[in-house]
Amino acid sequence: MNKIGFNVLAWSAAMSDDLKPILDRLKKIGYDGAEFFVGSDDIPAYKRIGEHCKNIGLEVTTVFVLSPEENLVSPDNDVRQKGLEKIKWTIDRSHDLGSQVLCGPFHSAFATFTKAAPQDIEYARSAEILHQAGDYAAQAGILLTPEALNRFECYLCNTMEQLSHLLKIVNHPNVKAMFDTHHANMEEKKLGEAIHRIAPYLAHFHISENDRGTPGSGHVPWDETFAALAAIKYKGWLTIEGFTRSDPDFANAIGVWRQFSEPWEMAESGYRFIREMGEKYGL
Repeated sequence: MNKIGFNVLAWSAAMSDDLKPILDRLKKIGYDGAEFFVGSDDIPAYKRIGEHCKNIGLEVTTVFVLSPEENLVSPDNDVRQKGLEKIKWTIDRSHDLGSQVLCGPFHSAFATFTKAAPQDIEYARSAEILHQAGDYAAQAGILLTPEALNRFECYLCNTMEQLSHLLKIVNHPNVKAMFDTHHANMEEKKLGEAIHRIAPYLAHFHISENDRGTPGSGHVPWDETFAALAAIKYKGWLTIEGFTRSDPDFANAIGVWRQFSEPWEMAESGYRFIREMGEKYGL
C-alpha cells in the first residue's frame, strides 16, 4: 500500500520539541510519515526533530513557499538568485530532518501577482532555477515536487497542464510534480483527467478536502481520484494537508478564518478514510 503521511501544519508551522508528542501519536495511529513546513530559523531543531522521527520509525517529507523577494519568475536576476539560495537552504534543512520529498509552490512566489497571465519568459526563468535546484537536491537525495495552486494564491501554475508544461522545460530527473486535491477541486474540470495528465511527472500527492477539513467530509470526488491513482499505478505518498486555527500566525497568513476540523479528528478519521479508499482501489 502507498505510504500515508500527515502534515503537522494542522498544529504548528514552528520547528520545536513541542512537535514530539504529536509525532509519537501520529505514529501510534499508523502513519508512515510526517510532513513539516520549513521556515523556522532554529537550525538545531531540524536535526533534533529529524532524529526523533528516525528513532520512532516515522519517515519525513517537507513543504515550503517563496516570498516576493525570492520570486523565481522575477525579471530581476538578483531576486531569482535569492530564490535559488532559499531553495538550497530549505533542501539543507530538509536533509537535516531526513526528508525524502520537498514539495510546495516554489516555482514562483506565493500569492504574488503581476496583473497579467503567465508569460513564456516566466516559465523559462522558473525552469532555469528549478533545474539548478534539482542538481543541488540530487546531492541530498531529496526529490523536488513543485505544486500547482489555485488562482487566488498563484498565477504561474494553476492546473496540471501548466505544471506539466513547466516540468517539461525544467527537464530534470529530481524535479517532478505534486498534486493537491484542494487546489485541483477549484481549477480542474475533472480530477481523474488531471491526474492522468500529470502522471508522467507525479511523485507526491496531497489528500486535501475542498475546505481543508477532514478528508472524506466534503465534496472532493474521492472515488474518481483514487480510481485514477490506481489506474496510473501511483506509488508515492498520500499525505493529508489540512489547516486549522491552531497556529494563528500561520492561519492568518493563508486566510484560514475558522476551524474546519479539529486536528486529531482530522488525523484519525483521515487515516481511516485513506486506508479504506486505498483498499477499495488497490493502492
